[in-house]
This record gives sequence, structure tokens and C-alpha cells, in this order.
Amino acid sequence: MAFDYLFRNVTVIDGGGGAAYRADVAVSGERIAEIAPRITTAADCEIDGAGKVLAPGFIDVHTHDDTNVIRMPAYLPKVSQGVTTVIVGNCGISAATADISGEVPDPLNLLGEAQHFVYPTVSAYAHAVEAARPAVNVATLIGHTTLRNNHMDSLLRSATEDEIAAMRRQLRAALQEGALGLSTGLAYASAFAATTEEVMALAEELAAQQGIYTTHLRSEFEPILDALDEAFRIGRHGQVPVVVSHHKCAGAKNWGRTVETLAFFDKAREQQDISCDCYPYSASSSTLDLKQITDEFDIVITWSEAHPEEAGKTLQQIADGWGMSMIEAGKRLMPAGAIYYNMDEQDVRRVLSYPASMVGSDGLPNDPMPHPRLWGAFPRVLGHYCRDEQLFPLTVAIHKMTGMSAARYRLAQRGRVKKDYYADLVLFDPATVRDVASFTDPKQPAQGIERVMVNGVMSYTGDGQITGRAGRFLRRQS
Repeated sequence: MAFDYLFRNVTVIDGGGGAAYRADVAVSGERIAEIAPRITTAADCEIDGAGKVLAPGFIDVHTHDDTNVIRMPAYLPKVSQGVTTVIVGNCGISAATADISGEVPDPLNLLGEAQHFVYPTVSAYAHAVEAARPAVNVATLIGHTTLRNNHMDSLLRSATEDEIAAMRRQLRAALQEGALGLSTGLAYASAFAATTEEVMALAEELAAQQGIYTTHLRSEFEPILDALDEAFRIGRHGQVPVVVSHHKCAGAKNWGRTVETLAFFDKAREQQDISCDCYPYSASSSTLDLKQITDEFDIVITWSEAHPEEAGKTLQQIADGWGMSMIEAGKRLMPAGAIYYNMDEQDVRRVLSYPASMVGSDGLPNDPMPHPRLWGAFPRVLGHYCRDEQLFPLTVAIHKMTGMSAARYRLAQRGRVKKDYYADLVLFDPATVRDVASFTDPKQPAQGIERVMVNGVMSYTGDGQITGRAGRFLRRQS
């Protein structure tokens, strides 16, 4: 019987971190059917991959695509990079389980408007994903801020015992319905008042379901070692793995301190399961936060509800034009979005090359002028950092994007080019792959990504066209 697809003469990098090898790879239905030096059985579609790399589809472990994969299921920003699975619900904000009435609080507003939050349970969210049939697979964490917003009348205080008990019940149900774990965004005003004990109590629900704890730390600035210590204590208390989200040392006074933070990781990893994710850029992006306003680095406004005409300018330019301080200008612009040029390139390189770091885009799809990481994160690792800068071998880069991520988040039979695994595959040219998205023109697909397959369906062919949508909702596997 003929295979559906046959990739011939490809260089296989299987996602496990081992050496590359040359092979033919056959696909039948949604699975990888055979891998061999030479496959003689016919296929309905044969693809000559000479000179090309066949890798597992990339897993974007840090996204805010919660509502977008349903509202815009073709989802070109991700599939055009070779991404075949997105993990949503990061930084304490998830659309799954959210109960929004009235104004959407910051930073939940990064995910959409009030009418987009219509998924009271993980099962409801999963059903919506399956019905939309996006181009990528979707798995979700449950946001701590989402839970707080569901059960508290004010986000600017710590939770009571009764509120914590209600949050625990909802989290437990979500985990039983297949959520990956709990995420926090303790740096944001909507969660900053939460005590360590509040989060520890929620983390107690994770171990029984083999869930994970991911965290946007309470601070990525000067108090970062205290914030890391808090995260690691929460993980030890809950007896669960910890992932530090988009690890960085932000702020000019903090530059170079990844030497300290990664040494702190090393020491803690002797006792517990800790990793991190990161994106390959030295600028971050989020809502405009008055606490982060400084003249030590550029802050570019990407959107403003009050003054949309100011988008694209630096906050300093806007403040000068209005004849006021940057803080005053920030208040006038709110609510708004911003790109912060707040990191040092050497810190980015250290974190990217750290053995326990995974790649996540942290892109904001609802931003009118998004950070280029939304469209370019994965090819930037492959092209700029791996090929051009030779920061690490291609096998290491692929492992950080695939096998390591699938194992960390318990995504069964994903993240490897392996017989009987799901056929989530990307064929790319290692000599030409590169990110094209820029800060001034961010909505551009990468070069060198030639074919992307999701669950055995050819979904992207490198010419900017979506050719299939076969994504599904992925539940955590014990």
C-alpha cells in the first residue's frame, strides 16, 4: 500500500539532541510510518529533500495565542515559521476558564476583548479549538490572574482562604480536563499583591495531575534573585517542575547578571526540576507599565487607545512633543502597548545557549505593530544565532524547539522524528533559513521554511500560502 507522503534524501534532525543523519521518511495518515536509508514503497506525494533538513515541527512553548488560534485559524504567523504546536495560557493569563464581565483587566487584555472570553472550562476551550481546526496544535496552561479575576472583587490585594479554595477547585477541574499546569504573572499589578503562600496553595494541586508551574517572575529587574528564589520555593512546595518564562535580566542596571542567575539555576537544579524559555531578541514587548518607564533605554509605543496616532514613536519623543515628563506622557497614553529595549545581547546569548532553555516567541498577536518575534523567533534561532553566529550546533537548536519542549510539557508522541509519532514536521533549507520580520515591518513570513506538516496534513508550502488546517487540542499526558 502506498504511503501518503515520502520525504526523500533528507537530513533528519530528530529532535532528541543526537547527530543528524540522511534518510527517507514516509508518512501515512497522521503518523510517521517509516524511516530508512532508502524506502522503495511508492507514495502519493514524493518530496525531494536533498540538501534540506527535516525536523520535528517546532513547539512554541510561550505564546499568547489563546483566542487568535480560534478567531484566525489559518494562523500564518506561527505555521510560516515551522511552528506546529503552540502553548497558550502563559504569564498568568489564559482564555480557558476566564469569566470576564465588563472591562478586561490588564494584562488579560493582551488576549482580546470581553467578547473573546467565552470558555468557562478547559473542555469548552478544547471544543472551540477543535471546531475552529487551526493550522497548529494548541495546548493550554491555566493563568493565576485568570483564576483571581474569576473569584476576587479586586486584583490589587491578596486572596482570602475562601477565594484560594475556590481557585484551587477550578484549577483542579481544569487539570483533570487536560490543562498542562499553572502559570503566574507576578510582576503585573493584577497579581503582584498575591502572596507566595497563595501561589503555593494553588501549586499543591499540580503534582497529583503531573502538572507544571511556569512563571513570569515577580521581578526581572534588580530583585531577580529573590524572584527566582520565590519561584523555586513554589516548585519545591508543590513538588512540581518549574519553567521560568522568558528568562532575562531587564534594565540597564541589571545587564550582565545572567552570569549570576544561571549559576543560581545550576545550584537549584541539583535539587529540583527547573528550566526556562527565552526568545532570541534583546527587546521585550508588553502593555505599557508605568513602573518600567525609564530614560535608560528606548521605549517604543506600539498602540494606545487614548492616542493611537502616537504609535511607532518612542515614549521620549512623545513626551518631548507634549512638553511633559515620560511618566506624565505614559499616563496620557494608557492603556497602551510598548516595546522595551531593555536587555543586553550577551545576556540573550547566555540564556539561549543554557542547556535547560527552550525557545518561545512570547509574541502578542493582537498588537497592531507586534514585536517581530511573533513572526520570526524560530527562524532567527536557526539562521542568525545557529548558522551565522554559531552559538550552538543545529542539533542543539532543534532540540530546544522540539524534543525538550514536548518532554517538558508532556505532549505525547510529539517533538521527535520517530516512527509512529505524529507527523508534525518542518522541511527547511539550513543555508537560507532566516527571519525577515523587523521592528519596523514585523508582519513578514520567514525565508527558507519550505514545507510544514501538522498531523500528517501538508499545511504550509513556503510561498506564504496555508494549504491545510489539521491542528487539534492537546491534553497533558501522564
